[in-house]
Amino acid sequence: MNAYADVSLFPRNAKPLTSYRKYWAARFGTAPFLPMSREEMTQLGWDSCDIIIVTGDAYVDHPSFGMAVIGRMLENQGFRVGIIAQPDWQSADPFKALGKPNLFFGVTAGNMDSMINRYTADRKIRSDDAYTAGDIGGKRPDRAALVYSQRCKEAYNEVPIVLGGIEGSLRRIAHYDYWSDKVRRSIVVDSKCDLLLYGNAERAIVEIAHRLAAKEPVQDITDVRGTAFVRRDTPEGWFEIDSSNIDAPGRVEAHVNPYLMISDQAKAQGETCARDDEANAVADAANAQVGAKANTGFTISPLNFVPNAALQGKGKGKLKVPPRERSVIRLPAYEQVKSDPVLYAHANRVLHLETNPGNARALVQAHGEGHTARDVWVNPPPIPLTTAEMDLVFDLPYARSPHPTYADDKGGHDGETKIPAWEMIRFSVNIMRGCFGGCTFCSITEHEGRIIQSRSEDSVIREIEDIRDKVPGFTGVISDLGGPTANMYRIGCKSPEIESACRKPSCVYPGICQNLNTDHSSLIHMYRRARALKGVKKILIGSGLRYDLAVKSPEYVKELVQHHVGGYLKIAPEHTEGGPLSKMMKPGIGSYDKFKQMFDKYSAEVGKKQFLIPYFIAAHPGTSDEDMMNLALWLKRNSFRADQVQTFYPSPMATATAMYHSGRNPLGRVTRSSEVVDIVRGERRRRLHKAFLRYHDANNWPLLREALKAMGRADLIGNGKHHLIPTYQPQTDGTYTSARRKNSTATPKAGRLLTQHTGLPPRKTK
Repeated sequence: MNAYADVSLFPRNAKPLTSYRKYWAARFGTAPFLPMSREEMTQLGWDSCDIIIVTGDAYVDHPSFGMAVIGRMLENQGFRVGIIAQPDWQSADPFKALGKPNLFFGVTAGNMDSMINRYTADRKIRSDDAYTAGDIGGKRPDRAALVYSQRCKEAYNEVPIVLGGIEGSLRRIAHYDYWSDKVRRSIVVDSKCDLLLYGNAERAIVEIAHRLAAKEPVQDITDVRGTAFVRRDTPEGWFEIDSSNIDAPGRVEAHVNPYLMISDQAKAQGETCARDDEANAVADAANAQVGAKANTGFTISPLNFVPNAALQGKGKGKLKVPPRERSVIRLPAYEQVKSDPVLYAHANRVLHLETNPGNARALVQAHGEGHTARDVWVNPPPIPLTTAEMDLVFDLPYARSPHPTYADDKGGHDGETKIPAWEMIRFSVNIMRGCFGGCTFCSITEHEGRIIQSRSEDSVIREIEDIRDKVPGFTGVISDLGGPTANMYRIGCKSPEIESACRKPSCVYPGICQNLNTDHSSLIHMYRRARALKGVKKILIGSGLRYDLAVKSPEYVKELVQHHVGGYLKIAPEHTEGGPLSKMMKPGIGSYDKFKQMFDKYSAEVGKKQFLIPYFIAAHPGTSDEDMMNLALWLKRNSFRADQVQTFYPSPMATATAMYHSGRNPLGRVTRSSEVVDIVRGERRRRLHKAFLRYHDANNWPLLREALKAMGRADLIGNGKHHLIPTYQPQTDGTYTSARRKNSTATPKAGRLLTQHTGLPPRKTK
């Protein structure tokens, strides 16, 4: 038995999803598709919906689409769930299409943030939308979560609104908005929703649905993890900790941090994982039940020293601190972070320190002043799902296809209008959630968390068999067994005690943590079992690979390379230079070189000619012009030519976005004199960094020539192999500006192409 089972170092005692008594409407059974019209409701025998989900995506009944997962999960609990997909938001009428929901509206912008979905990194509007039938843009509004919430209130003012999805997750506190170039209020305030669910929401949505069904007022539901809401005052019995006691901006001297390990606290500042001796200290303290007397309401913990004299006990060297479940950290108010970039970076850093479900505390942030003042209260993150619960979610009776309303006589499979996001994943299987990589430009950790939640092997195999037997058009090839990262399945911390106490933002940066279990054997076994299934010709791996983790298991690399690569394998070194890599929290290019050696070796052993497709980011915070020049030289030396490139896109709440807005580095303690980060702003400089990635494109040569001369690197301009770009320039009539005409064409011979790295369906070249 776990020695810490009664100590709650990591609160794994969440109520199981299967423990609720089903709602009375379970008697109606399972719907072939969740209804999108009154006619479908009538066919099912429904007079009303208990819950209506409004989504910015086309409705695809598949476990890769959020509305389907939440809808089927609620159906599993006995509720009647309807779907309003991509409604016309110009009036409230489309939001009345299914009538008034008995319990609540569930609102989501969709699988993607609506602003990232609608605009490029250069703030240009897109003409396409991979989550819309026909790949047509414009089917959702800007900031869809806000608009949908407002229209739901107009339709039925008294019906509670529960907001979810990644758009809400990334805006749960005051956040920098790249598109308006200003700090916006929490989405909880602007949407006027009753509850915001952030992260993977199955556990929270099920509890909330049952409590609302039991006639509990929505304003009383304030204790569900993974939720945020507005309240006027901090309730009695809670202890507020000012965030400046955690990471004081403007102060340089070291101070005790109440959220770090017991050793090297000032040095660590939330970036160092618990060592074995620290974990032992945690265990000893837990077993001994170190703390103040029960009637004080406070406990003493080696993890939580509060630097506040008012809390000091009379005993020597002891500090009384409130229990974690009754502590709330007050972030700087919206008005403060709006006007002070340093305070913004500080608040962002504190939020990221409070993301481990094992030790995170609630957060509160004031919005408004005087009689309009109100607090946005953010409860700690949701408890990760167990393997059994993950199996339940993915084994629900999905139709595994778009709703029949998208059927027509052109273009798609079996009369369906093509939905590119569905086409991309129809033959793929999601095997896990979460990511402990901590890349600063990525929002996966902020949404799904860093603790890996894995399905059982049997559940994955069942889904592959379902695809083989039930999905039209299957040719025997599974396009992906993956998730946010291809090779984090069943990988995690060796010790639950260390995991629950750790505050490190990444388990693999600056190197692989010694406490991380890097065993890939479960994944290898799954790959082998899957490719041995009758009717399955090939199992490909399409998710991005964490290659610095993969090299820890040569057997995995061999299995992957020799059996699961379809000629090309995508990986993401993102850059070659130490400056930007340190701001991304990515490993050095040496890790890529080591993996490439193994990749080439195992490919040669089976006589296969296969290639790596590395992805790179332009204009990331901390990237100098010289860094991009050196990356371009590396690309040329290695004969890589990018077809499409990714420019840094500041998504709300990401750590790199805090760098972009504040010009400071929140990976370390934020002070008035802390590290200033080089920010790539302005259209011309962003164009230059993109041009370095596409050094082979003749259209970029004039800009690159001008820049190289200004940088004192005119030696890289010439017609030799060691030069980056040539001296001549092709004209529209096929002639050249140089008197010396090259025998070859103006652009270099075609090399290996790199594709866009977004984690989304590839977009058309603009």
